[in-house]
Amino acid sequence: MKFRTWRVVKGKYGGEAFSGEGALKFGGRWNSRGTPLVYTSESLSLATLEILAGGISMPLLSKYVKIPVDFDASLIESFSVGSLPKEWTNYPPSIKTQKIGDNWVKESRSVVLKVPSVVIKEEFNYLINPFHSDFNKIFIGKPEAFSFDKRLLSDPQKTFLQKPA
Repeated sequence: MKFRTWRVVKGKYGGEAFSGEGALKFGGRWNSRGTPLVYTSESLSLATLEILAGGISMPLLSKYVKIPVDFDASLIESFSVGSLPKEWTNYPPSIKTQKIGDNWVKESRSVVLKVPSVVIKEEFNYLINPFHSDFNKIFIGKPEAFSFDKRLLSDPQKTFLQKPA
């Protein structure tokens, strides 16, 4: 069975979107600083929500690209919600969840790790180890322009229930 996931990044990073460099420099929910990882999501909508949840103010004004990623199910290791520490949804991310990704990369158990999304717990993100020996079995598509709906940029004080002035 084949899986398709998506990576959405600022266009200027499209060429290095699978280096693991960003996660290496800054860390994330599933890795500490110093561990390279590539974060992808099971849908474009989840990838979009993950960007918005990152707390970056007004990131959507930049030019973005979407990149499809295809791989076989045999390349995936999965973590279910029940096997995660109780603080896996904490913000900032728990050291325990970061150690899950750090150990997975260090032990090189698989090239893809399936983890639940904190944004939508019933959906999944797929972490990719760019230095795993099976990395060449992953098909990375061409970056294509991706734009966010302008309503996501609107004034947060506005609501659909307010009458126009």
